[in-house]
Amino acid sequence: MQKRLLSLGVVAMVAIGLGQALTGTASAAGPLISQNKPVTASSSESAAFPPSATVDGNAGTRWSSQFSDPQWIQVDLGATANVDQVILNWEAAYATAFQVQTSENGTAWTTIYTTTTSTGGIQTLPITGTGRYVRLNLTARATQWGYSLWEFQVFGTTNGPGPNDGLLSYNKPATASSHQDDGMCAVCTPIKATDFDPATRWATSATTGWVDPGWITVDLGATANVSKVVLQWDPAYAVSYQIQVSDDNSTWRSIYSTTTGKGFKETLAVSGTGRYVRMYGTQRSNGYGYSLWEFQVYGTGGNPTPPPPLPPAPNFTRLAWSDEFNGPANAVPDPAKWTPEIGPGVNNELQYYTNNDNARMDGTGNLQIQVRRQATPGSACPPDPISGSTTCQYTSGRLNSYNKFQFTYGRVEARIKVSSSQGLWPAFWMLGSNFFSTRTPWPNCGEIDIMEHVGRELNAVYSTLHAPAYFGAGGYGQRLDLGQRVDAAFHTFAVEWDSSHMTFFVDGRSFFTVDRTQLELTRGPWVYDHDHFLILNSAIGGDFPGPPGAGTVLPQNMLVDYVRVFR
Repeated sequence: MQKRLLSLGVVAMVAIGLGQALTGTASAAGPLISQNKPVTASSSESAAFPPSATVDGNAGTRWSSQFSDPQWIQVDLGATANVDQVILNWEAAYATAFQVQTSENGTAWTTIYTTTTSTGGIQTLPITGTGRYVRLNLTARATQWGYSLWEFQVFGTTNGPGPNDGLLSYNKPATASSHQDDGMCAVCTPIKATDFDPATRWATSATTGWVDPGWITVDLGATANVSKVVLQWDPAYAVSYQIQVSDDNSTWRSIYSTTTGKGFKETLAVSGTGRYVRMYGTQRSNGYGYSLWEFQVYGTGGNPTPPPPLPPAPNFTRLAWSDEFNGPANAVPDPAKWTPEIGPGVNNELQYYTNNDNARMDGTGNLQIQVRRQATPGSACPPDPISGSTTCQYTSGRLNSYNKFQFTYGRVEARIKVSSSQGLWPAFWMLGSNFFSTRTPWPNCGEIDIMEHVGRELNAVYSTLHAPAYFGAGGYGQRLDLGQRVDAAFHTFAVEWDSSHMTFFVDGRSFFTVDRTQLELTRGPWVYDHDHFLILNSAIGGDFPGPPGAGTVLPQNMLVDYVRVFR
């Protein structure tokens, strides 16, 4: 333990200094915005000296690090802020060299203050920076001990829409330096960045637009006071860019500038007045152009069109829909709840889905979806690895609830005993209803895989999300090893889904949570705020499970005890 004692006089001086900081007499900076906010650090000397002690307003508690370089401590302000002052109240173990840094996501950092000649004590640092996170990056110690702070205080103004601020850019006219319209990005026009649809995007032209500068402008319809801009980037993002405003779409004023753009989602606190707002990119992140899923402008004034509201929050305990599959043996699934999909599969699968020939009640309270070796004359599938035939050599069943039950948010669960053999691929999942209703292509419609199992991994199941920025093998998901064969017993697979998160469960145990904010900051847009429908199927072959072979045992039955939706 780091055993060092302070005299009562020193403690008294610390308390006096802290009181000055808290009452604002040390500076005319903005208000204190760090007190009692979440704090993390690279290490702590012990549980007696936690990072949280630096923001508790108590001069008698402190954080101390382990005895090595470098170390860091950071505070999460909870929202983007304009930071104008930092006060450091050091214990005797201070840093001689350190940096003050800001970040929007807690990963990519911008240095706004640096010193190699610190003398400890109470340091009041007038600084200028913007970010949600503020970090001390500590690189040289003054003593043999670690680093120790009584208080780490951040002053400034937390940003975000004010009480009367709102989204001004929804469906407003947009123009750009160019736009893409080809097989890789069809009709990727500027309006796609202001349509409040995270599955559509604007991109610069692949023939003329992969150059610098590149820009996109939104006309707010009238003069507005702009307080925030949100950029949800495709991987073709701007490293260097400005946010500019204009009264006439000709003369521009910069209200934000960076040379360290990080891509993904950037939430920018800005302050400016104008009718037109422009993202003016001057350095691309790669050899492609510029592309935005969303370009959102917030503030007051303008001529806004209210965006569509989010669906209401769900109730995870109120049963809204179910199928218990209690029909007599050989009965077909309830046609009021399920539609059989008929024809070959996708993803290089080998089965032909039949009109409920392979999906029947077993008479003991289960739906049985059977995969069997059975040729379908006149059909076409990828070559069967066993026979070489391109006529579909297998049949199975696939049911969906589209136009019979579709919903946004809720708890969805099914009790299933999967089939498992080489090349098998049983699944319980959801697809965005706009896949059918507006012919929105996959993966733009969104896909939520509650359970997938592949026969080559006998003990494992997967839960995965697919969207335009993460799909297929790059989908955002998690594998769970059950420690025993999945097909040995029934298991309950579930997801709880609302506007901010999804949590996936197996047998009541959560194993994977998708946080919307983190997803948008690290992978791409969240595209799940609209109706989805349910799907049950069991495939054979395909890109994920691989082909059947000599080890494949058929027929195989996937049994479904029930499907229930709470919302």
